[in-house]
Amino acid sequence: MRDSRMMHYCKIWLVVIVTLVLLVQTGCQEQSKTPDISKAEGAPRITFEDTVYDFGEVSSSKKYTGQFNFSNTGSGILKINDVKKCCGAVVTLDKKELAPGESGTLKVEYTTNPRSGSMARSIRVFSNDETNPKMALTIKAKVVQKIKSQPSRVDLLFNKENIDCPKITIMSLDNQPFSITSFQSTGDTITADIDPSAEATEFVLEPKVDLQKHKKRSAGLIAISLTHPELDKITVRFTTKQRFESKPTGVFLLNPRPQEPNINKVSIVSNYNEEFEIESTSSEKGMAKVINQRAIKGGYRLEVEITPPPPDETRMFTDVVNVRLKGGETLAIKCYVRYVDKDE
Repeated sequence: MRDSRMMHYCKIWLVVIVTLVLLVQTGCQEQSKTPDISKAEGAPRITFEDTVYDFGEVSSSKKYTGQFNFSNTGSGILKINDVKKCCGAVVTLDKKELAPGESGTLKVEYTTNPRSGSMARSIRVFSNDETNPKMALTIKAKVVQKIKSQPSRVDLLFNKENIDCPKITIMSLDNQPFSITSFQSTGDTITADIDPSAEATEFVLEPKVDLQKHKKRSAGLIAISLTHPELDKITVRFTTKQRFESKPTGVFLLNPRPQEPNINKVSIVSNYNEEFEIESTSSEKGMAKVINQRAIKGGYRLEVEITPPPPDETRMFTDVVNVRLKGGETLAIKCYVRYVDKDE
């Protein structure tokens, strides 16, 4: 009887042991089916076909497009986090995430300098490639002028006929004929007669200055549009020495005592050593006024009194003192009052 019970217990334990063994084996098999995430993700690798893009010989002041090709040669997802571009360049990525073996492109648009010479600019690509998280790329070119203006800038003088604006010669340096389609200037103060149908390798323009429009124009640009295949526009910078000016051009008071008059000296001078007289002075808002004036060499010395108002929410006040000269010229002296806290 005892032996039969022992045999029964032994059979039970055997079943339990066999069951546990089967469960352990099943668990190991299931675990083997679960992928190792860390190994499956792998490591991305960014690889560029070329790290330097040479535009070659290019024209000045013109836009050019280039392209860098790259791929993910690693075993994980490649992520482009950022691209730091150089000045004058525009970069475009066709994709920011690449699976293993996938390829992408980085397009670059670059506007060349107006001056001739060699140039090189850098672009940095930041990614999750731990071996090369900051990839350095280079674009370069040799800028060659195909069109030239003579002069390239002009200095104008009010005491000369046509304010001493010279003729402007536009010439093709590669002997490629072109036409001039438009002539425009800042404020439309300078014009020139052109014939858009005429074609040549050199044009001589005779600019005409509108004196009334130009009286307050101290600087600007002349833009000349062309049909040259390598350059569609050329610019000529101009500056003009005004007949009269105030020195300084304005007065700035920082944290003055409210309602306490503040006297500032301003000179009105002639840049062409002309004799002139002050006809009148006036204030636009009443905060500033001229309380005294006396003749000095080349002009007048004014005492401008500014009475700062109490600070309000804006804490910024402005006024303009207009100085009218005999003959119609008016100079504006800008006056500013600013209240600022010490901790700002």
